[in-house]
Amino acid sequence: MPERANERATGEEPRPAEVDTDAARTLPDGASSPELDWDTQHVAEADVRAGPLADQSMTSGPVQRQRTGRKQGRGVIFWISLGWLGLVVSGAVAASWLPIDDPNAIDVVNRLQPPLGEGGVLGNDALGRDVLARLAYGARVSLTISAVAVTVGMSVGGLLGMVVGYFRGTLESVIMAAINVLLAFPGLILLLGFVAIAGQSLSAITIAISFLSIPVYTRVARATTLMVSQREYVLAARSLGATDARILFKEIMPNVILPVAAFGLIALGVIIVAEGALAFLGLSVQPPDATWGSMIAEGRNLLSETVWVALLPSLAMFFTVLSLNFVGDSVRSGFDVKESSL
Repeated sequence: MPERANERATGEEPRPAEVDTDAARTLPDGASSPELDWDTQHVAEADVRAGPLADQSMTSGPVQRQRTGRKQGRGVIFWISLGWLGLVVSGAVAASWLPIDDPNAIDVVNRLQPPLGEGGVLGNDALGRDVLARLAYGARVSLTISAVAVTVGMSVGGLLGMVVGYFRGTLESVIMAAINVLLAFPGLILLLGFVAIAGQSLSAITIAISFLSIPVYTRVARATTLMVSQREYVLAARSLGATDARILFKEIMPNVILPVAAFGLIALGVIIVAEGALAFLGLSVQPPDATWGSMIAEGRNLLSETVWVALLPSLAMFFTVLSLNFVGDSVRSGFDVKESSL
């Protein structure tokens, strides 16, 4: 007690270990020490409760919820969409080996047969051609054009966007001015002009749509490069004397290609719709080759009698584009890393 009096007189705080030990030894069970401060007691109790669970509580905050949210984002709709896309791609690739009829074989006797009738599984069109076979071969045309266009757009537009986003200056001003002019001009009008000059063929339409895909990917890659080029690891590589080529292809490209690829999945659906619009107008591949757009155009005059002739290719295009949007959005959200999580 004299020692504590001296400590109070001098203004020094007692050590918590000495105060807690003495109070616990001298007081009976169930009593509380009048000399033990209320805040000190509750802080000690909080430390005991935190103990070995402190690390676990640190990981159960926003980071843990963010990880759980990402895992829960790919639910049933994602897997159904992925399964539908797998079915469409498999049917387009293996159309020549599937047990289906020739898509251009005319059978006048079984014309306009309904699905699950005497004709094909999905019925026959106005000329008696198998609708299922034409859907499979039409998917091959749509997927070929969209896949080539996305690949060319990602390769050329992505590289161009990286270059202008990294070097900036006059080069960026000139190239982005040309890109903005192309984006401002109606794409369908440009497609019609290309088709009128090059002709109606699969290669001509693929080249035209691939060329029109480049500006969009250039803008996406440039925006990502502007953000990535200011990261610490890029600045460190530049300060260590790394060449521009090494910085572009070793430091920037791995971080740019992921969001560009996620955007490409969504762009596949846009290209399928664009090709379908050309086919509906009769400006895609020449008949009798099947495309989804031409099948819709052929069935529009039969809507009052046999609606399924135009409905089936419309549903095939709708579900394919919808599935691409779901899958692309899920992949994009997986690559969307926020500043707070870095």
